[in-house]
Amino acid sequence: MHDDRELVEARLKRVLDERIRPAVYPESVPLEVAVWNAPGEPVPVAEGLSAVPEPIAVGDRWGAPWGTSWFTVTGTVPAQWAGRSVEAVLDLGFDENMPGFQCEGLVYRPDGTPVKGLNPRNQWIRVGAPVKGGEEVRLHIEAASNPVILDYHPFVPTKLGDKETAGTEPQYRLARMDLAIFDETVWQLVIDLEVLGELMAELPVDGARRWELLRAVERALDAIDLQDVNGTAAAGRAELAGMLATPAAPSAHRISAVGHAHIDSAWLWPLRETVRKVARTTSNMTALLEDEPDFVFAMSQAQQWAWVKEHRPEVWARVVKAVAAGRFVPTGGMWVESDTNMPGSEAMARQFVHGKRFFLDEFGIENDEVWLPDTFGFAAGLPQIVKAAGSKRLLTQKISWSQVNKFPHHTFLWEGIDGTRIFTHFPPVDTYNCSMKGSEIAHAARNFKDKGVARHSLAPTGWGDGGGGTTREMVAKAARLRDLEGSATVTWETPADFFAKAEADYPNPPVWVGELYLELHRATLTSQAKTKQGNRRSESLLREAELWAATAAVRAGHPYPYEQLDRIWKTVLLHQFHDILPGSSIAWVHREAEKTYAAVAAELNDIIDASQRALAGNPGSGELVFNAAPHARNGVPAGGAAAVAAPALAAELRTRDEGGYVLDDGLLRVEIDGRGLVVSAYDLRAQRETVAPGQAANLLQIHPDFPNMWDAWDVDQFYRNTVTDLVEADEVAPGEEPGSVRVVRSFGASRVTQLLTVKAGRLDIRTEVDWHETEKFLKLAFPLDVRADRYASESQYGHAYRATHTNTSWEAAKFEACNHKFVHVEEPGWGVALVTDSTYGHDVTRAVRASDSGTTTTLRVSLLRAPRFPDPETDQGVHRFRHALVPGATIGDAVREGWFINLPERRVPGDAVIAPLVTVDDDAVVVTAVKLADDGSGDVVVRFHESRGGRVHARLSTGFDATGVAVTDLLERPLADVAAPELTDGSVAVSLRPFELVTLRFSR
Repeated sequence: MHDDRELVEARLKRVLDERIRPAVYPESVPLEVAVWNAPGEPVPVAEGLSAVPEPIAVGDRWGAPWGTSWFTVTGTVPAQWAGRSVEAVLDLGFDENMPGFQCEGLVYRPDGTPVKGLNPRNQWIRVGAPVKGGEEVRLHIEAASNPVILDYHPFVPTKLGDKETAGTEPQYRLARMDLAIFDETVWQLVIDLEVLGELMAELPVDGARRWELLRAVERALDAIDLQDVNGTAAAGRAELAGMLATPAAPSAHRISAVGHAHIDSAWLWPLRETVRKVARTTSNMTALLEDEPDFVFAMSQAQQWAWVKEHRPEVWARVVKAVAAGRFVPTGGMWVESDTNMPGSEAMARQFVHGKRFFLDEFGIENDEVWLPDTFGFAAGLPQIVKAAGSKRLLTQKISWSQVNKFPHHTFLWEGIDGTRIFTHFPPVDTYNCSMKGSEIAHAARNFKDKGVARHSLAPTGWGDGGGGTTREMVAKAARLRDLEGSATVTWETPADFFAKAEADYPNPPVWVGELYLELHRATLTSQAKTKQGNRRSESLLREAELWAATAAVRAGHPYPYEQLDRIWKTVLLHQFHDILPGSSIAWVHREAEKTYAAVAAELNDIIDASQRALAGNPGSGELVFNAAPHARNGVPAGGAAAVAAPALAAELRTRDEGGYVLDDGLLRVEIDGRGLVVSAYDLRAQRETVAPGQAANLLQIHPDFPNMWDAWDVDQFYRNTVTDLVEADEVAPGEEPGSVRVVRSFGASRVTQLLTVKAGRLDIRTEVDWHETEKFLKLAFPLDVRADRYASESQYGHAYRATHTNTSWEAAKFEACNHKFVHVEEPGWGVALVTDSTYGHDVTRAVRASDSGTTTTLRVSLLRAPRFPDPETDQGVHRFRHALVPGATIGDAVREGWFINLPERRVPGDAVIAPLVTVDDDAVVVTAVKLADDGSGDVVVRFHESRGGRVHARLSTGFDATGVAVTDLLERPLADVAAPELTDGSVAVSLRPFELVTLRFSR
């Protein structure tokens, strides 16, 4: 017997493409079409429906980039079609290979009722089944002419990414506007043949089932008269019925299909367009739920639900009804599917606070799972945040994209820095846009790494990003795969149902400890520097605003801005979405983000200013220093204010014999040579040199940066092969501040100005870059005379360790990593910290010196990149950074100095003594939030954690009349299984394990 599968497959493909699929719509008549082009931004639905359109014909071009066109289609169902199923087939000029990345539409009835979305794989609108004949059809289409930016070459620069540069050239050509008979028998035949043909292609060459399918497909094709497909389709289906009725083996892998439409909250489109993408998709999915009783759809990102509620109340009503039926399922419990590497501690917590609270308030639903299929790696501090929010499980897909190391599990327990473990699943289907193709289902079963001990996996099923979600074809395929020999079984289930089965299936899963590092998209830690700085600054200002507003409310009866803070938090959380904060969106998104962050800063500064003035007392009798940091400094308590102390003396500045300058404050002596490089940073207390022998710190280095793909996302390891040290200085001279040195350099088309000062034993470096490079990567290097096999970088509520060596491929792959406020390198008894007010990306390498066999550990912070896709002008312009090198630093010093650089002192006229609302008697305990409870009760909420990686016993004292205390979750709900600490004279004793996070709620 010869293997003629390829011949049968070729025959099947041609017959499907050229005869059977076209026969799904055997007769059609054209609709009349007219169009009105909205000027500028999208208009309200009522305005679009009432506008007067002008005629347009199929084949005509339409749609300037980012425009909105309102099409009106009208027609009459032919009388002779009575008794048939009829649909409107509306093709705006789609490319079916790219659902979600092109034009889209939302169809309305004349009364403004939304029907469903139009997408490349979803072009039909049901008119009647059956029709009577003679029905008048009138539909309106709100069509978005979003330009194709991704195309097939993601590295091609384009000006289409901003409406200000995109031009007005029409982007699309109207392709089809018809009424057509829908032949369901032929449509079902298409699904039968696709399912069995795709399954056949995946089965073993010598397996009996493959041959049975092959012969059945041959018989079906023989039974179909290609000149009369509609008349013979039933005969073709009859030849396949037996093959579709054969049940799966009892040992078959079991797939839980979850209806899904991953919608990036901004990416290759602006935020305003995502609002409409969500409306189109939710319209589609509520319509599909009405037609398909087994189907279940899950949607994450509370922000997207809120957009539907605010902007499309008519769609929202349908969503609410479907939620009540248990089939349109809130999932994820976060405000957006955020990046999890860069958001700070409180911001990461608030993603869950605001996300979970939305679903609780709107539906009374609390889901247990975290849904982050597309996030670019996961920080090691996340598990305890998940637990503290009352969630238990995590789903992601993205780690399957790693370039080097294949993750060893699909279902496992993920252990974070404090020991918390979260049940985690990576769908082995390796996509979050599953379409129920046989190749996808077979891959999931083959790929599943936990065979023999577990049998369940999940498949997020549907087109995302405006592709319309799950289609009726996917549902039909899933029905055939529910119990089919040779295939994994497929059942529509909610995420919660899947996780319950998976946990029961696998009671003792393996454990993965530490971060879930994605070996891809590492450059997202640096791209779009102003977006990242806006995020960091917003996080710091929100801390200050809550702290001082709470203090003013308790101390002075000043109104607490509950609603304003809630709104601002949601704005900041939205911009932490995993294509905004990582810098991988189009120019329009980042241009708007910069304006938004400026507005946020202005509002928060107003809150801070009003609160501090309410506290400060008589403005004409002195000056107060407010310290928002969680550690005392310069005589000012943490979270309090005090009269201005005498300013610290500036470091001594003197010329250096070999050229350059010396800065010396009695704790640290820094030598800056004639090139403006730091050739010595001598710790006078430890009598220890910081800079590696013969090398120079504060060294700017520039690399070519042209990754193999995904410009804004990726930096490939080969970038290190070529480096230029920027050692030529235009100017090295005393700075404008006492005890400072100014260094100016020019390179390429760019210019860097640095101000170096020494204060309190640390070297402060302020860097201004006027950046005009293309496809370059700018680093700031510090070669340190430290032997260290690992280093610490701050993460949420603690820090994580990474290797400085490359013993294994796992370690070598982490050649660019994330930190928050500090990186710390240490050998026993002495360490060095580098703290930052705004950068995240960095790398740490080690080398043994031939001269003295000592080890140089080089820490480099990533300042700027210049990718050209998707924003061809990424980071062009002026940027300001601040870093500080802290020789002799312990990990506790690193924590403290990191907070100090991010929360500078504020000076306010006044004479009051302002004691903190909360004090802690051990600096290892860091208070990350002091605020009033969100429910308006006036209770004071305090969140804190152990920051050094050790156990601590401390006492937390309140500076107000506290009448009770409870341990709560992040949503400020008392934990039923945790006893309240004893409140004695306004203080409580706390015992924390390493990095443990605790929230206390004090009533008053």
